[in-house]
Amino acid sequence: MASIMEGPLSKWTNVMKGWQYRWFVLDYNAGLLSYYTSKDKMMRGSRRGCVRLRGAVIGIDDEDDSTFTITVDQKTFHFQARDADEREKWIHALEETILRHTLQLQGLDSGFVPSVQDFDKKLTEADAYLQILIEQLKLFDDKLQNCKDDEQRKKIETLKETTNSMVESIKHCIVLLQIAKDQCIAENHADGIISTINPVDAIYQPSPLEPVVNTMPSQTVLPPGSGHSPPSSSLTSPSHVNLSPNTVPEFSYSSSEDEFYDADEFHQSGSSPKRLIDSSGSASVLTHSSSGNSLKRPDTTESLNSSMSNGTSDADLFDSHDDRDDEGEAGSVEEHKSVIMHLLSQVRLGMDLTKVVLPTFILERRSLLEMYADFFAHPDLFVSISDQKDARDRMVQVVKWYLSAFHAGRKGSVAKKPYNPILGEIFQCHWTLPNDTEENVELVSEGPVPWVSKNSVTFVAEQVSHHPPISAFYAECFNKKIQFNAHIWTKSKFLGMSIGVHNIGQGCVSCLEHDEHYILTFPNGYGRSILTVPWVELGGECNINCSKTGYSANIVFHTKPFYGGKKHRITAEIFSPNDKKSFCSIEGEWNGVMYAKYSTGENVVFIDTKKLPIIKKKVRKLEDQNEYESRCLWKDVTFNLKIRDIDAATEAKHRLEERQRAEARERKEKEIQWETRLFHEDGECWVYDEPLLKRLGAAKH
Repeated sequence: MASIMEGPLSKWTNVMKGWQYRWFVLDYNAGLLSYYTSKDKMMRGSRRGCVRLRGAVIGIDDEDDSTFTITVDQKTFHFQARDADEREKWIHALEETILRHTLQLQGLDSGFVPSVQDFDKKLTEADAYLQILIEQLKLFDDKLQNCKDDEQRKKIETLKETTNSMVESIKHCIVLLQIAKDQCIAENHADGIISTINPVDAIYQPSPLEPVVNTMPSQTVLPPGSGHSPPSSSLTSPSHVNLSPNTVPEFSYSSSEDEFYDADEFHQSGSSPKRLIDSSGSASVLTHSSSGNSLKRPDTTESLNSSMSNGTSDADLFDSHDDRDDEGEAGSVEEHKSVIMHLLSQVRLGMDLTKVVLPTFILERRSLLEMYADFFAHPDLFVSISDQKDARDRMVQVVKWYLSAFHAGRKGSVAKKPYNPILGEIFQCHWTLPNDTEENVELVSEGPVPWVSKNSVTFVAEQVSHHPPISAFYAECFNKKIQFNAHIWTKSKFLGMSIGVHNIGQGCVSCLEHDEHYILTFPNGYGRSILTVPWVELGGECNINCSKTGYSANIVFHTKPFYGGKKHRITAEIFSPNDKKSFCSIEGEWNGVMYAKYSTGENVVFIDTKKLPIIKKKVRKLEDQNEYESRCLWKDVTFNLKIRDIDAATEAKHRLEERQRAEARERKEKEIQWETRLFHEDGECWVYDEPLLKRLGAAKH
């Protein structure tokens, strides 16, 4: 057997409910990972089971550096290496093997036969890119002319020389391909065959060792196991399998006591995959939509004043509708699996996904900035922090509001991705508290949402950076003298069958009457089961600290272990100043019921998110919004996603992105520095320009 790698790994077994040692052999040529109960059994050819790697997907757990999974043939196999380094070696070798055999699957099993026209098109594309590269080479001369530093000049000359060599190689390749095509056509004409490129039986047949460059495909990528009928029972147990070690079975199999796979992760779909690929540029490389006063602080009251002067009602002015309420948001992405498989083929484990183009159909129909507003879906819990009489109760209430802040962001069981906000994008909204009455009409004229009463909770968010992507947001309630300021830098990573989003940043709850500031951090998010029905879970350890009072809390969002365990579990501890033992322990599910146990022995329901009424946010109607406000910016994308016109949604998204890129280039050419609208950078934080703390301080003087 021509192995590329062999050695020990542990494999999870269902019957034993634990890890068992096995000797593994990776056959690069066969595309097969075989395993044996020992190295001696391997020498004797007594194979215990195998995993067929063609079309497989590798997954890793972001919080465990030794385990990994292989998903193929509607099964997920679980493995454990000795340490992170050993796992990395296995994953690298497995990825190389999977890539080779999956590319053959795409080229041969799909029945795709490229024509001369296909070849000509690709040749023309290659030549066009070559011309762009040649044009770019001229920039080196300009840089050399303006460069005064000798060391820098030497680096530029080396880079120019290397690039020139590459350009010459590409030219040579294009010429050789053209000659080969002409020869091929001549031979095929002689044989009466003119439909395909390759003269061998008129079918394109890549060599097993031929490198394949995979660009945006003209045909769909087959999902794992497609094109085959489901395995019969005679193939699922080794007691019915009599194969030599060199035979590649049609399906992966395992001994009955070893077998472990996530059967519920997959379901068969009779519908054919739709060929919907987002051809727009990077969703994250977006810039500001400029207008005449685009670099100035916006006048947020102008359009509202005209509406209010006409005596319109609250219902006329504000929109409480959530696009996610519309039917059709939920469902499986099984029909789009080929597009997801193409996406997976473009990335590597641990790769940063900031610049990866995601298919439009997985978008959630709202901006990430609007999603952050869901932290205040229970504004009554937020404002009640300042109502508590002592520091201990205020810390408990901060934790209660914090733990209630995550479930509202997820409507339904299917995970979708919000739009990446563009630089300078703004989202504004407010909430009317349950006890607010019509008498409370005094407006908070200088607040983030200056057209609502002082008893409302107001919210504003801005995309302040796109390299890295940072969102800043601020909320306040004037009458309760409480405010919240936060910034989050989202950093995405590809984990195989999952996508991880690290939320880097912090928030600060400020109770102004008590001069208390509670600094808190945010959990990471994970999109799981991205090939079938994606779902979201949170993971990581978070902290809440108040330096003035000394109270603190530690909160852990537990990710679901692959063998048993519950989803969405949290545990939390709240500590008094200088105490190592907590006075309150909390456990439960962040989207369900959480229970608290106090040091006094009292046990209570801390939060029941199923019974907590979500108070809908109010947003200005589209006709009253400025062009840089979230719903106005993304209205065409949202509308077309709602009516399920994916092509039109993709085109609308592409137009928006291209306009922003053009304006970014213009700013660069004119050497205009981007200015944020409502927030400014303060050390490592982004702070709202006119917080309630500042305005109240100014009013005293």
